[in-house]
Amino acid sequence: MKFAERMNRFGEGVFSRLAEIKRQKLEAGESVVDLSIGAPNIPPAEHILDVLCKEAADKNNYIYAINDQKDLLQAVSQWYERRYGVNLDPDTEICSLLGSQEGLAHIAMSIVDEGELVLVPDPCYPVFADGPRLAGAELYYMPQKKENGYVIRLSDIPEEVAQRAKFMVVSYPNNPTAVMAPDSFYEELIAFAKKYDIIVLHDNAYSELVFDGRHCGSFLRFPGAKEVGVEFNSLSKTYGLAGARIGFCVGNPEVVKHLKLLKSNMDYGMFLPLQKAAIAAITGDQSCVETTRAAYEKRRDVLCDGLSAIGWKFPKPEATMFVWAPIPESFTSSEVFAVELVKRSGVLVTPGSAFGPSGEGYVRMALVQDEPELKQGIAAIDACGILK
Repeated sequence: MKFAERMNRFGEGVFSRLAEIKRQKLEAGESVVDLSIGAPNIPPAEHILDVLCKEAADKNNYIYAINDQKDLLQAVSQWYERRYGVNLDPDTEICSLLGSQEGLAHIAMSIVDEGELVLVPDPCYPVFADGPRLAGAELYYMPQKKENGYVIRLSDIPEEVAQRAKFMVVSYPNNPTAVMAPDSFYEELIAFAKKYDIIVLHDNAYSELVFDGRHCGSFLRFPGAKEVGVEFNSLSKTYGLAGARIGFCVGNPEVVKHLKLLKSNMDYGMFLPLQKAAIAAITGDQSCVETTRAAYEKRRDVLCDGLSAIGWKFPKPEATMFVWAPIPESFTSSEVFAVELVKRSGVLVTPGSAFGPSGEGYVRMALVQDEPELKQGIAAIDACGILK
């Protein structure tokens, strides 16, 4: 058998090694505290589950959806107006996604041809780069450096690169660095995109998970944003619907139109009960959003304060459900540290190198365990002596 050469661009690598170590530990009866994958464990609110269960029991809902229901498109439009102060045309500026991951994996295919250039953050959520790779694009990594607050400096992008670029991905609050970007960045981003005729995709999956009284809006609220790009949003973290795979691409009508055309040749739309559940989530009682945010902020404090107390010190994240931490000075490889950490303590984290070249020297920890498990992990890290 022969397979596509494009698959050589991908690999399981360290994730397979870490998963195997986890399996061996669990089979040996040892405990593992898994902070590696950002899989939320906070379930949806009851009013969302009630609608999902009711609609799933309706035999008439098992036909192909084909298109987004008008009620869903109207609900998303109202949600963006109420929450972000952004006006969206339900018919031309909204497209549902079978989870943001699906959209991020495919949208580049509707924008770039083989060999064209895409700008991606570094470090970044892997599919930001993997989606363009699937489309055959060439990548240029935009460093997110500690000395710049992990915010991209657009002025550092070489002129010849900017002129070649057709598409760029940006995301704040950021995964994995867990920082927010100032308004001035978005203003500069829009001007940059207009100057070089670059389409912008802004991923806004973590706009509700911001801490210490901060507030986060939408990229599209800035003048000119809709002229240059789109925003991805997701109900996975905010409403606990990660496994249901519900996301949206909103903004520039031409970008949305081309993504809809691509998707019409790839899937038959979102399962109707999930469309109804999405409507219930974004139009119903929003107190669950604050409850979820508060839970992640408390977990952040438990993990960061606990690690600081045992000698692993770093700034607390401003937002998201992740902690971005430098590895101990005694290690030079994030992958080596992550493997050694799980072997010695049973705590599983993701090496920063998995997020791109600039991720080396860090690990990402996901706040996906309850407080007792986080405290257990802290104690195990302290006891194993890896920080000494």
